[in-house]
Amino acid sequence: MEIRMFYLLKVMMALAVLASSACSYHSESKKVRESSVVSFDGTEIVYGTKGKGDLALVFVHCWTCNSTFWEDQIDPFAMNHQVVWLDLAGHGKSSGTRSEYSIKSFGKDVAAVVNQLDVEKVVLVGHSMGGPVSLEAAELLGDKVVGIVGVDTFYTSFIYPKDKDQIKTFVQPFEDDFRLASDNLIRSMFTSEVDSNVINTVLKLMASADKSMAVSAMYHLFYWSAENNPAILNKYEGKLFNINADPTYEAEASHSSVTLVRGVGHFVPQAKPDEFNAALFNILKVL
Repeated sequence: MEIRMFYLLKVMMALAVLASSACSYHSESKKVRESSVVSFDGTEIVYGTKGKGDLALVFVHCWTCNSTFWEDQIDPFAMNHQVVWLDLAGHGKSSGTRSEYSIKSFGKDVAAVVNQLDVEKVVLVGHSMGGPVSLEAAELLGDKVVGIVGVDTFYTSFIYPKDKDQIKTFVQPFEDDFRLASDNLIRSMFTSEVDSNVINTVLKLMASADKSMAVSAMYHLFYWSAENNPAILNKYEGKLFNINADPTYEAEASHSSVTLVRGVGHFVPQAKPDEFNAALFNILKVL
């Protein structure tokens, strides 16, 4: 009888250890972890992670935005993957002391975060300016990158200015009155059906960005597009997918890689997070 009780106690203790380990793993997978890494030029890049998995989803924000723009994506995707979000140099919590904010330098920020995490498989998800930044990061990360998702940045109806005169004409209002020009641009990127609270939150965050950083980044975004588009898109065909806006409910996808979200403007993940998340989940299924 005593021997049976001894073995029964050992079994119960083993089960308790297993249950504790399972709870610990589950708790760890739900925890938000914030850290930082030093980029190539000494800039501190702040990033967060949540979840576990063989595949890491790295969310890259847009021009004058920050990582909080992805708050509706973190929990849904952290259930099955490691989710990573970061503030590019000069944005959010990251430091900003560069004289030039180029797309290549932003790409190095993303690569620095990914390399510090030492993950094997990565999908880069880049909204607007974050799309070109993701492609530059992919150039550095090589075979680690199994997929790239551009969010309303490639194969859209927006035509980037291509020569120096056109670029100067577009950027000049932001040099003259940054807050007014930002306000006008951002308001034009929403449809009337979007909650005004969402619009006001986006306006407040983007208009409060550092002007010198924002102007420099805008110039470099247009320079990058003129120099690299469409060659780099062709290079990544098969790995590159796109989730684009259709504010009119009438658009047709301009490329086989494009999924359209209807009735929404440029800020697809913020204005219609559930539909955006569904589109991204579908892309992940084929990677």
